Amino acid sequence: MGNPKAFLTIHRQEAGYRPLHERISDFGEVEQTLNSCDRQLQASRCMDCGVPFCHWACPVGNKQPEWQDLLYKGKWKESYEVLESTCDFPEFTGRICPAPCEKSCVLKLSADEPVTIRENEASIVEVAFREGYITPIKPVRNGKKVAVIGAGPAGLVVANRLNRKGYEVTVYEKQEEVGGLLRYGIPNFKLNKNIIDRRINLLKQEGIIFTTSTEIGKDIKVKDLVDSYDAVCICIGAEVARDLPIEGRQLKGVHFALELLSQQNRILEGNTFTKDELINAKGKKVLIIGGGDTGSDCVGTSVRQGAVSVTQIEIMPKPPIHDNPATPWPMYPVVLKTTSSHEEGCERRWNLTSCRFLGEKGQLVGVEVEEVAWEKDENGRMQMKLTGKKEVIEADLVFLAMGFVHPIQEGIIEQLKLTVDSRKNIAIDAHAAASTAKVFAAGDATTGASLVVRAMAGGKKAAKEIETFLSN
Repeated sequence: MGNPKAFLTIHRQEAGYRPLHERISDFGEVEQTLNSCDRQLQASRCMDCGVPFCHWACPVGNKQPEWQDLLYKGKWKESYEVLESTCDFPEFTGRICPAPCEKSCVLKLSADEPVTIRENEASIVEVAFREGYITPIKPVRNGKKVAVIGAGPAGLVVANRLNRKGYEVTVYEKQEEVGGLLRYGIPNFKLNKNIIDRRINLLKQEGIIFTTSTEIGKDIKVKDLVDSYDAVCICIGAEVARDLPIEGRQLKGVHFALELLSQQNRILEGNTFTKDELINAKGKKVLIIGGGDTGSDCVGTSVRQGAVSVTQIEIMPKPPIHDNPATPWPMYPVVLKTTSSHEEGCERRWNLTSCRFLGEKGQLVGVEVEEVAWEKDENGRMQMKLTGKKEVIEADLVFLAMGFVHPIQEGIIEQLKLTVDSRKNIAIDAHAAASTAKVFAAGDATTGASLVVRAMAGGKKAAKEIETFLSN
């Protein structure tokens, strides 16, 4: 390490967010960045810790100590090369990853001041694009063809890795644009879509073929697709949201979170919607059911649309601030997370379950909720109990942000049984994902809904398996 004692004198410095009064008036990215000098100082804090738990905790296996040291020494190009060797798209993870690496940083565990790994990662790749370190690679073709179904994070990684190995890769996407959750699920204020376009243009220059507005099983028969390629990788994601089938669910004003988020992203791309189709929080009281990141994204979107009030409720107890003895390292810390969207104006409440949606003339006017209590049973498992304390939260719009069901549970892959008749584990095991050996799977289609970085890790694994299969 260039300066193994820097952590003793240099404290963690985050770039922070744009001023609140400014950022809520647009959908531009809220996160700022440090200048190059300060960024190098932050990289110098990466100590000679001996066992880099950050590397262990990173799903894609980033070599943080190596590229932090190069960054500290001002070797931006070399730093990017080390970063890119393990992470295909650091411009995505550097913006939206919850950074499990930082939760495992020795400086987090010992002094509660982890290295700014995620921000450093984003800075490195932006310099690489700006300075022209990233240029199209022209692989030598080997004559074999691979189809990838789904152009989300996992599918893009599979395509990128196999394309660079010389395979001719075609990516099929049912939406009108490439990106999956990155484009249609994550708000622009967290990930501007020109960042995606920049990468997709590069992948196209490198020879990857993208076929959009094409749904496999509907526009192209599954058997025809499988017969046309040497290998197929299924990266369809887990896009079926968990519903809340309580009384009043049919009322106008109750929506899934992604209905709001994907529509708003499309509007920013120039799409238009009819009055009946449009979901807009302007002048309305908004209630978000679900306390995770998707719910937080609905908060920020509703604030920007002009909601008069935004409330977010969660059925689980309020997690502790800062430290949680119940989830010590190496477990992922379950602590209170306050996002930039929460800072923009939101009432947050916990221990509430939804009983029924209330309406007048078919329109939502409120939600009846009940307070719950959590207790451990004789086996130490948490059990929920109703308290009988009910109230009504006024709401004109409700967004359900309670996660997603596993693809296999909803029969999303039912249409693929033409190729997976005898295998029950297509959504579980990428090693043997179909009744024909040349069909593989990766990402949320194998794990259920998870982090973007974990989907990318799944893409890396599947690409390696496909290469091994085709090489033999």
